[in-house]
Amino acid sequence: MAWFQLHAQSLAHRAQNGGPTSAPLSLSVSIVLGSIGFCLVSIAGFIPWAIFGRELGRSLGEAGMYAVCALVFIALAGPFLHRLIMGGGSLLRFYQLFPIAFGAYSIAWIAGWMALRGHPGSLVGLLAGTALMGWILTRAFDAQDALWPIVAALFLSNAAGYFIGGWVEAGLMKARELSFFGNPLPRRSQMRFAMLAWGVFYGLGLGAGLGYAFHRCQRAARSLIGQTPPPTSQSSVS
Repeated sequence: MAWFQLHAQSLAHRAQNGGPTSAPLSLSVSIVLGSIGFCLVSIAGFIPWAIFGRELGRSLGEAGMYAVCALVFIALAGPFLHRLIMGGGSLLRFYQLFPIAFGAYSIAWIAGWMALRGHPGSLVGLLAGTALMGWILTRAFDAQDALWPIVAALFLSNAAGYFIGGWVEAGLMKARELSFFGNPLPRRSQMRFAMLAWGVFYGLGLGAGLGYAFHRCQRAARSLIGQTPPPTSQSSVS
């Protein structure tokens, strides 16, 4: 059974009766919306690490600092990504589902990173995190048949954005000098800029995976558009 009235009949009914903004998105639009929207969220989500990392690390510890980053991601994602869920009330349902999915992902990534460190820790954390996220999304939409394609898409897109972002960040860190409009950046500002650049690529990658995942989870609902009677009364969580 689906969660939060995200089963196919309810989704299709709300999409048919909620006006133009409730219509289902195409795969390409879902991926673009996910990628760009989550990129903007990711820049903000990297700020606690890039700008306030030292202070947060001293007061909350490393895991606490990453938890603050995760909370920023969760708090800001709704306005940018809720349209990935078809039908009216998508913002509320997004905020019911996304904190669970991204919270589980974050806990798994933090555990993998802190246990192994380096590339092994990153890979284990990304794999465990995207597997949990994929399971939660497919369970919420009652789309368990899509579990492995969604986990694969989330992991590959997330890993690509994460490691490309890390490579870009390392290159900017090593640059002798960065200038804007002819004015060199102070070293501390250059480091912060490099760390936020990592967030850009991380957000583009995972956001594309999220766009695909939400679209794939709603395949059954899209097939019912135009032929779905009003859903029977059900509890919002089952």
